[in-house]
Amino acid sequence: MGPDVPLLNDYKQEFFLKRFPQTVLGGPRFKLGYCAPPYIYVNQIILFLIPWVLGGVGTLLYQLGIMKDYYTAALSGGLMFVTALILQMTNLYAKQKTVTVERMQIQNTLTDEDEFEFSSCIGSETVKFIIPGKKYIINTIFHSLLAGVLCGLGTWYLLPNRITLLYSNIGGTVMIFVFGWLTICIGEYSLIINTATETATFQALDTYEITALMRPFYIFVFIAVDLAHRFAVNAPILEQTNQILHIVFLFLPFLWAMGILPPLDALFLWGMEQLLAFGLGGSPMSSNTKEIQRVYLFGVFRNPCYPKDVRTVTVFMEKQRRLMKVGVVRRILLTLVSPFAMIAFLALDRSLQNLHSVSVCIGFTRIFRMVWQNTENALMDIVVVSVAQMLVFNPDLWWNRSLDTGIRLLLVGILRDRLLQFVSKLQFAIAILLTSWTEKKQRRKSAATLITLNVVFFPILLTFIAISALLSSPLLPLFTLPVFLIGFPRPVRSWPGPVGTTACVCSDTVYYQQMVPSLAVALQSALAAGSLGLSLPGSHYLCRFQDRLMWILVLEKGFTYCGVNIKGLELQETSCHAAEAHRVDEIFEMAFEHQEHTKILSPNHHFGHILTPCTVLPVRLYSDARNVLSGIIDSHENLKHLKDDFIKVLVWMLVQYCYKKSKTWESPGSANKSNKGSFSENQRKAAVERSRPLREEDSFSVDTIEDWTDDSDIFDLEPSGRMKDRKEPGPLGDIPKVHVSIPGSVETQGQGIPQEMSPEDKLYRAVVLGLPAVDKGKQREALPRVEFSCSYSELLSIPEEWRTAPVPPSKVNEMRQRFPEEWYHFILSQLDFFHLKEKPYNLPEALMKDKALKDLYIHGVLSCCFGLFGLDNTVPAPSHVFRAYTGGIPWSVGLDWLTGKPELFQLALKAFRYTFKLMVDKASLGPIENFKELVNYLEEYENDWYIGLVSDLEWQQAVLKEKPYLFSLGHDPNMGIYTGRVLTLQELLVQVGKLNDEAVRGQWANLSWELLYATNDDEERYSIQAHPVLLRNLTVQAADPPLGYPVYSSELLHLPLF
Repeated sequence: MGPDVPLLNDYKQEFFLKRFPQTVLGGPRFKLGYCAPPYIYVNQIILFLIPWVLGGVGTLLYQLGIMKDYYTAALSGGLMFVTALILQMTNLYAKQKTVTVERMQIQNTLTDEDEFEFSSCIGSETVKFIIPGKKYIINTIFHSLLAGVLCGLGTWYLLPNRITLLYSNIGGTVMIFVFGWLTICIGEYSLIINTATETATFQALDTYEITALMRPFYIFVFIAVDLAHRFAVNAPILEQTNQILHIVFLFLPFLWAMGILPPLDALFLWGMEQLLAFGLGGSPMSSNTKEIQRVYLFGVFRNPCYPKDVRTVTVFMEKQRRLMKVGVVRRILLTLVSPFAMIAFLALDRSLQNLHSVSVCIGFTRIFRMVWQNTENALMDIVVVSVAQMLVFNPDLWWNRSLDTGIRLLLVGILRDRLLQFVSKLQFAIAILLTSWTEKKQRRKSAATLITLNVVFFPILLTFIAISALLSSPLLPLFTLPVFLIGFPRPVRSWPGPVGTTACVCSDTVYYQQMVPSLAVALQSALAAGSLGLSLPGSHYLCRFQDRLMWILVLEKGFTYCGVNIKGLELQETSCHAAEAHRVDEIFEMAFEHQEHTKILSPNHHFGHILTPCTVLPVRLYSDARNVLSGIIDSHENLKHLKDDFIKVLVWMLVQYCYKKSKTWESPGSANKSNKGSFSENQRKAAVERSRPLREEDSFSVDTIEDWTDDSDIFDLEPSGRMKDRKEPGPLGDIPKVHVSIPGSVETQGQGIPQEMSPEDKLYRAVVLGLPAVDKGKQREALPRVEFSCSYSELLSIPEEWRTAPVPPSKVNEMRQRFPEEWYHFILSQLDFFHLKEKPYNLPEALMKDKALKDLYIHGVLSCCFGLFGLDNTVPAPSHVFRAYTGGIPWSVGLDWLTGKPELFQLALKAFRYTFKLMVDKASLGPIENFKELVNYLEEYENDWYIGLVSDLEWQQAVLKEKPYLFSLGHDPNMGIYTGRVLTLQELLVQVGKLNDEAVRGQWANLSWELLYATNDDEERYSIQAHPVLLRNLTVQAADPPLGYPVYSSELLHLPLF
């Protein structure tokens, strides 16, 4: 682009030229962009000069000696207050009038207002144009009152006699009087008439009309200095400052127009940063933003800057975007700017200029290392020492005489740490005292006595707490009662040995294993931005999502890194666990989800609880949805179509199985050779498997279907049947010689049959012997070779032993009638055979015309239906569907044959589970319109779903591999209902809260004493019962085994924070 490109486009230039004069003058609109009657401009000029006129009345009365200066100020202020109220009431009256005001939209979209049609100088449209009015009644009164105070104090500030006493110059007095009143008029107009758009804008929207207070605020700052000078005696510094500020006062309109002075909201945040940076030792963006990033300020009031009603990731990230930018600035200042600034400050200390002593070396070595390892606390310590050094003027005091800067910093650091511990321990002790009475379930018979003793001997209790803090040891509440002892000092992790080495691993562990990597990434951003507050070694956090509870312990922290241990608590909630988890949910919901209608700085209703909400973190994990399938699985209409859908799904699955297997063959000839070579061996295996006597543990019976107890999870540990544990026969050489016995004969041990057999064994053997006999030592003849009309059909040919099921020919003919031929052709048409180097162009059509290939699939489908449903055509009952899904069908001849082909059985079981999921989806989402939609369903099941049982090993593997969706079918025998469970992998919000560190350490100290010394391992003991305030049960769970029982515990995770 060339140098002649304008800075503003033409239409934007016009817009700017209209807005900027309004900003300079504080609100009057003298450039409208359209023709307006003269009285519009005259009215604005009159309103602009009203404060000067009212102030001039008081000034004249004072100059004539009629009134004292303070009476003059009161008179002018009162007149201005009345005038402001009248103006605001006029606006309210104009708004209530029913006069229709016509507005015409002009072409320029950047104008501040629409074009008005004015009828008279005091008409309602004129009033509403000049005086827009306030949004809230409270602001109408407050701003009017503030306008009166401003006019009164402004009159006092600009009295000519007062100005003359300051400068002793008539010309200067006139200049300050005239332009000073111009500044006050600008501030008054912005406050009470029409607020100008400020050049310095921090918030996009001025919801609470704070912008109107900006200019009066700065005027009050100048007046405050003048008042201090008036009432001070012999203060030359104040006099000189007042003289300078009277001159600067004239340039306030320029400073406002240039945007040099910040708006009040930005000024407040900046002032808080400065206070924490220079008064309390935080970095300019460190401590401030730590509070701004958290949901509660100092744990008491809700942060008005924090997003309200946080429920979804998208909404939360959109609302928190501004805070995250502040967090980035904080991170840069804390990790780069602050350490170098502190090193420069310490390098100039005079202690380093003298001969170095041991104390100097120790003190400065520590602080130079602390600057990098613990920047925030180092800032605090340096500020405290610097302030103390300025306040202690006596050079003979031991602080100045005996201590160098390094040792002072060491003492301050120890004092700061112990003071924080004292406060935390005191909060813990008070919580135990109060809840021992306020919580009804904690109110023991001895509660009143113990509380009385603690009140009477409260100084002794404080002494115990002080000693415990001084030793950095836990405050031990005996049996978690208000009986306090001093525990012995121990590491901050509270337990011996490395972290993460032990956990009570169970089937729920995988859910924590899956989510911890994503949670660790989210923690990096939260810790770096300060969203979790001041995180030090020994800090504890609790995370909550649905039924999952994650316990985070900060173990070590240094320059741009943090080491944490993450534990997962049990998902099978006991009554105590559920009670405390419910309270945790209430606390988080109050902080993050119920804030739409609450007031600004609303108090924390759970203040005093050991859990204080901090923030929410977007984490990639599984959401868990459980639904009752009543009306779906027991619907006759749905069950009637189940078999037909199963046939379609099985055909698709068999074709896909053979197609994928064909990719390993180079040509049709190799496929034929492979089939020939393996057929005889497979047939011999099948014959051996069929003639093997069945054991009780290998059989299917009603007794092995359901093993649930009343306390079992309806989704966990589904019944295991024979097909679940059955393994595929090994190579033929590993199979012992088979002996087919005759009914009634005596078996010998040498035949490989156990001597003792139950009646059921004999019964099953008799049933097996009813099958076609196989002569001893003679192999069954191979089936005749199938003659395909298309040579490429060999690639999709199913193994021949898969069509050897003992079914009558009539059922084969019946299956031919039911076989979905159009669906079969559609599936074949979808195959591309890209892996074949040479293939005919009409290969799909040739495969469709091959009747031999079709007969193979008819036999394969019939064999599976025979195994799962038998030979009858009745509609399956819901109980049979559930048993087929879980693999618990009672023994039958067809099932025995099917389970003898493990690979085919797994395909059939998988197809049935897909069919059941398809039935649920059709009932929930509507019928399937065409074959393409059905294929899409099946491909989605294959690629994105695991459909099986929670107890399957494959279920856990699917969770760890992060399959997008998982589905399981469950049954509650007590209620007689079937339920579906769906896990969905997505990025969701995990709620995080900070725990009282000393409350955790104290309860863990009692747990250690109670179990290791008192050996009180009763599962119903008092100290493990639910305590909604102390979270006693959850705290015990989170302890390291064997005292605690977390189901997951990570190794030390190093989180980079830069």
